Amino acid sequence: MVRRIDVTGADGIRLAAWEFADPPKSGPEGLAGPAAPEAPGQGPGAARAAEAQGAEPPGVLLLHGLMGRASHWADTARWLAGRYRAVALDQRGHGRSDKPEDARYDREAYVADAEAALEQLGLAPVALVGHAMGALTAWQLAAKRPDLVQALVISDMRASALGEQSQSEWEQWFASWPVPFATLGDVRKWFGEDDPALERSRPSRGEFFAEVMEEGEDGWRPVFTPRVMLRARETWAQDAHWDELGQVRCPTLVVRGLDGELGRAEAQEMVRVLPRGIYAEVTEAGHLIHYDQPEEWRRVVEPFLQAALPTGH
Repeated sequence: MVRRIDVTGADGIRLAAWEFADPPKSGPEGLAGPAAPEAPGQGPGAARAAEAQGAEPPGVLLLHGLMGRASHWADTARWLAGRYRAVALDQRGHGRSDKPEDARYDREAYVADAEAALEQLGLAPVALVGHAMGALTAWQLAAKRPDLVQALVISDMRASALGEQSQSEWEQWFASWPVPFATLGDVRKWFGEDDPALERSRPSRGEFFAEVMEEGEDGWRPVFTPRVMLRARETWAQDAHWDELGQVRCPTLVVRGLDGELGRAEAQEMVRVLPRGIYAEVTEAGHLIHYDQPEEWRRVVEPFLQAALPTGH
């Protein structure tokens, strides 16, 4: 089952939220059994009412990184659905959510969108699982609204400032893309093998970018605009985010890929700053941990969530 749920973010932005598997049946016995289809007509209001009666399984909200989309979480959402109600959000400017050029793409807007999605979907108190920019959104929301968040997973996101030069490098990188791509095979090859930014071949990276392309009359182009991505990135790349990290009170798992963007020393310092931080490392993984090593990703995340987000059995 794939189900899309439209929610309204900050400033009236329409956001697309996605479930990629049926959630478990309500109640402790259902959590141990097969997933059950949702009753006809059940929406966010019904979900909140069921939660108030203690019937709903715990919620997990999955937040993709810059240039990502909710479907990047499909495999993760499916194994989570055995115990939780797992929902992935297309953040503003991404996927099937609205992308108006004149909208805000600052940190406050992204955090407000996630907060609104949690409340409209009836997921809270929730576990937030975020990759890269989505992880920053997750920990900023956890710091702002501790009442909504009871567990947090940070996947390969730095707390330190990246600097102005980093933003310039991203502008040059976007300009190097040979768009439009003639085929999806060309997309996979360029991002997985030919991109000068690569140090070695990463087929999973090619698959990641193939997921964010759409076909037009002249070929394949990204579903997002590079201008919007750069605007979103500049609102956090030049600032450090240690203070907000230290305000997160819930159990937090910091996961880094051995060849990712988050170095070991910084990851361990993040764990030290977090009041309830836990460190995990995935070998043979780059920045896209859940794409590079999906089984190892599950091996480190699943037990953490089971401990931090009990389901009653």
